[in-house]
Amino acid sequence: MLLMDPQLNQQGKVLEDIHSPDDLRKLNYRELLTLARELRETIITTVSENGGHLAPSLGVVELTMALHYVFNTPEDKLIWDVGHQAYAHKLLTGRKEQFHTLRKQGGVSGFPKRSESIYDHVETGHSSTSISYGLGMTTAKELLDDDGRVIAIIGDGSMTAGMAFEALNHAGDLDKNLIVILNDNEMSISENVGAMSSFLSRKMTSKTIRRLRDHIEERLMALSSVGENILSVLRRSEESLKVFLTPGILFEAFKFKYVGPIPGHDLDALITTLRNVRDHEHRPVLIHVITKKGKGYKPAEENPGAYHGVGPFDIQTGKAKPASPSPPSYTKIFGSTLCKLAQSNKTISAITAAMPGGTGLQAFSEQFPDRFFDVGIAEQHAVTFAAGLAMEGMRPFFAVYSSFMQRALDQLIHDVCLPNLPVVIALDRSGVVGADGPTHHGIFDLSFLGYIPNLTIMAPKDENELQHMLYTASRHNGPVVLRYPRGNGVGVPLDKDMRELEYGTGEVLQSGEDLLLLPVGNRVYPALEAAEKLKQSGIRAAVLNPRFIKPLDETLLTHWAQQTGKIITIEDNCIQGGFGSSVMQMLVTQGLNIPLKILGHPNQFIEHASQQVLWENSGIDTKGIIKAALEFTETKK
Repeated sequence: MLLMDPQLNQQGKVLEDIHSPDDLRKLNYRELLTLARELRETIITTVSENGGHLAPSLGVVELTMALHYVFNTPEDKLIWDVGHQAYAHKLLTGRKEQFHTLRKQGGVSGFPKRSESIYDHVETGHSSTSISYGLGMTTAKELLDDDGRVIAIIGDGSMTAGMAFEALNHAGDLDKNLIVILNDNEMSISENVGAMSSFLSRKMTSKTIRRLRDHIEERLMALSSVGENILSVLRRSEESLKVFLTPGILFEAFKFKYVGPIPGHDLDALITTLRNVRDHEHRPVLIHVITKKGKGYKPAEENPGAYHGVGPFDIQTGKAKPASPSPPSYTKIFGSTLCKLAQSNKTISAITAAMPGGTGLQAFSEQFPDRFFDVGIAEQHAVTFAAGLAMEGMRPFFAVYSSFMQRALDQLIHDVCLPNLPVVIALDRSGVVGADGPTHHGIFDLSFLGYIPNLTIMAPKDENELQHMLYTASRHNGPVVLRYPRGNGVGVPLDKDMRELEYGTGEVLQSGEDLLLLPVGNRVYPALEAAEKLKQSGIRAAVLNPRFIKPLDETLLTHWAQQTGKIITIEDNCIQGGFGSSVMQMLVTQGLNIPLKILGHPNQFIEHASQQVLWENSGIDTKGIIKAALEFTETKK
């Protein structure tokens, strides 16, 4: 087994008797070490079966234990930034019996969830929100005469986002009793980039500082009384020296008391430090903790980026469990196609917000390093930075998950679409994404993007059409959103040569006179399958692939709407304000009274489950389309 450091391999079982943090606080030091090992074993075993965020949770086991050990949770509130590192937190707060259901339908969420536990205080899944949450909660407690503490735990990767610094700035000004834990593992999802990361990496460990102090003391003591006097001054100045030699000087500028850096896997140091801060500090405090992402599982320690979020894997080898052969993912096709385009088009550049691997841009970063930009967790900056590139003649492609693009809506409207700049937003993970749940589903993008002037929106039916749409986007003189789902393509062969699609035109995939099916993107093939099976019930359905969600091909859609007399739209998006709503508005504008049924996700936050289950629940899989068609044609005869 590649689970734990040998020195922590104590005997006995502790976790089975932990039902709440109250039980944790009764343990002695040896039992705490054993518990750390058992927490890691449980996390590794469960994630190996279910998939999940392994390396982040392994890196904060001791920190999580120390926080619950020292603070009176849940009256004292722990706010986990992003929340993908909260597995140990869940195990210590009454959920160990259900932990085997992690990320499964109806099971424990992979992120903090308020409805799941009184120890989860915010719904979180996006980065850099914890300090803002924490400051608001701390301020409210003071106003309501509640003396409970609030502790925000934020990673160094999340510190690359402007929102974190906005919160630090406000917290220092308000001078509230807020504690911020900077979990410094030198990584977000991928390796951190930027000046902030470089600054944090110039840290001196406590051990290094002790060595420096001892060396200075030894030299000064040799100088008799003069040396003793100098030494006395230096001892009083030790904390100031430490702040100067570490990133503390930055946080002190925000009027935070800086403590650290301290080793994040040393329970004794963590508990002592947290107690000191709890009992003696009543101003904004930042505790700088050095941790190792993936701690305790060798493959994750050696390659933490690869084990940030994983599918099921073999514990002994660390390798993913064998899966049936499948077509390449849309993400991979995007990355390889963009590399092809960039070879002949020197103006193409690529931007990511700290996710070169997750968005398929790793190969681009290696082949075209001068045209690749990782801006850190800063989606707002990424969009306006892309606008600046476009203004001077570049063709920037910003690859981003749909749910993360929500953070940069104003920049897209004001900085890209208003000046009508040729910026391409490659919107990965559009539609439901599966086990990551409501914070990561991309089911609102068609709704919040569809009303923006000058913006073109395309959605490919398969991976071959994706490459043609990328080529089309690279040649369009205006902003483009290219929307594609998480997961593998449908397995169609890829054309050798890319071609430019005629702007704003759809395509007829199947003729029919009884019903018009209008599926978007990844719903095209289920609609085609449904149309084929509907023939058995005597229903001949026409199927159109709109390709362009904005602008609509009004001529084509109107013709087939009038010919069939009934329309069903299908989209992996929220029903309200999406593609179906656009079609309905088109019909009303043209004065056409044609019955229309919209299939999509309900206007609610969708819980975690597999994509297949979620499509079925919302009635947008093949079976759901058939059911809707049969009901619709029966009632409209």
